[in-house]
Amino acid sequence: MIRINQKDSFSIENTLFSFALKSEAAEVFEDCNTLITGIGKVNAAYELTKAIQIKKPSLIVNLGSAGSNHFQKGDVICCTKFVQRDMDVRGLGFELYETPLSGLPPILEYGLIMEGLQQGICGTGDSFEMGHRTTVYNVVDMEAYALAMIAMKENIPFLCLKYISDGADDNAAEDWAVQVHKAAFAYGNILKLNKNVLI
Repeated sequence: MIRINQKDSFSIENTLFSFALKSEAAEVFEDCNTLITGIGKVNAAYELTKAIQIKKPSLIVNLGSAGSNHFQKGDVICCTKFVQRDMDVRGLGFELYETPLSGLPPILEYGLIMEGLQQGICGTGDSFEMGHRTTVYNVVDMEAYALAMIAMKENIPFLCLKYISDGADDNAAEDWAVQVHKAAFAYGNILKLNKNVLI
């Protein structure tokens, strides 16, 4: 069982673990039901939609690396709020980050809270952010918004954990290359992964 908090637990057999890259899963998750989406919102949306139709998961868990100038490198952050940081249609009178005519607010709120972890707001976009300045979101990635939106629309519980690999600053690329392989082991420890059992 996967225990999220005192009242929520899920069967590991029907849980889908989503990663952008195989290196983020490493050998820690080799016996689990994993999905490697590739980088970016389009890849993430396509691969998750296809996987939902085939595997019909009861829980989607998004695990991956992310940048932040708010949290420390090596922190694992639970995200339940998501911003599409490269959506900007203010020229037509919409709010910054609002997807026009979608019925969705600029900040999408969806996901489970894992007890004992700090919470963050994830800004998702199709760019590797190296000059993060905004305070609207404090975690930066390239897939989570799309995954959270699809999980919400399909009414599937969603857990998003992000391993902070870099500071979303001038050193982000170098830091990410060094830190990204550590994410899977951090998740294995938090989820107490042992012989395909999460407790």
